Amino acid sequence: MAKELYKLPPLKFGYADLQPYISEEQLRIHYDKHHQGYVNNTNSLLQMMDKARKENTDFDYKTAAKSLAFNLGGHVLHSYFWWEMTPASNASKEPVGELAEMIKEDFGSFERFKKEFSQIASSVEGSGWAALTFCNDTKRLGIMQVEKHNVNLVPDFPILMDIDVWEHAYYLDYKNERGKFIDAFWNILDWEEIDKYFRKVQKYGTE
Repeated sequence: MAKELYKLPPLKFGYADLQPYISEEQLRIHYDKHHQGYVNNTNSLLQMMDKARKENTDFDYKTAAKSLAFNLGGHVLHSYFWWEMTPASNASKEPVGELAEMIKEDFGSFERFKKEFSQIASSVEGSGWAALTFCNDTKRLGIMQVEKHNVNLVPDFPILMDIDVWEHAYYLDYKNERGKFIDAFWNILDWEEIDKYFRKVQKYGTE
């Protein structure tokens, strides 16, 4: 029986719908080229490993494992990134529901959370991400810095939202001004959907 391969997740908005915060050209290149590249690389690695196992031959295990973590991590993190955004006309300016209450409890206010998240995102060394996470053991929110796609991840901490601060995410629109992109990002978040996911994570974990 043939195993399933990974696919690029469909966008829930049009290429031009995140303007003026993310341009159509920027979105097309990021989604169609960069994210698709991570999906293609992941599938190629899986097919190579499947073939080697079927034929009982060896491959470079260390290189394959590292490359798979990098490319599959890129696919997963980008999938969260597209899912959490929405056109500005539909976006809520601040978190809602249980997530809003938890942010206030853990950070003191949304403005404090926004400040911390933005600073953590802007200070990622080189290429990477910032992500809001939740620990079901301690019932605490946290913010992770993720270098590349696979370094500094906290095991078993589900991601609630993230931001891509690789230059490919913003260079066409903002050149080297990462901070301006991060400021723009807050205008296109679908906090209602993020809150729904947060409630699901609290109840069922990440399954």
